Amino acid sequence: MVRLREKTVVELKAKAHGHSHSRTDIGIRDLTFSIDEPAARGGTNLGPAPTETALAALAGCTNVIGHKCAKRLGVELGHLTIEIACAFDRRGVTLEEEIDVPFVALRQVVTCDGSLSEDDLQRVADDVAKYCPLSKLFEQAGTALETVWQKA
Repeated sequence: MVRLREKTVVELKAKAHGHSHSRTDIGIRDLTFSIDEPAARGGTNLGPAPTETALAALAGCTNVIGHKCAKRLGVELGHLTIEIACAFDRRGVTLEEEIDVPFVALRQVVTCDGSLSEDDLQRVADDVAKYCPLSKLFEQAGTALETVWQKA
């Protein structure tokens, strides 16, 4: 059987349309969604704010890569609950001053309900830290990222 080798670098695409000063509709693949500001900041609250979307992307990536790593290790993670708290320096978004590291610190608590042992959970956590592109993005940007993995 011939095994096809997938490309190592692929092109990801998104197309966006700014409907107002706060709302942007995003198209990715065959999906569309809105990024918006809350009403308190002049938005229409039709979606998360751009900064909140970054946190959502980290949670989604942790879930996907976590399950891939668990499968590779032959263990069952079960369902994950991911809670993220972020210290965010707003001076950049308020145009007060340029901020090199606006996401100052992120703390991610990942709780799984699977049957794996504490040792296996730590092995999954170690692998996720190696392979999750969103955690790499935050860390390389200078964000202090702490991720705690625990069993339910």
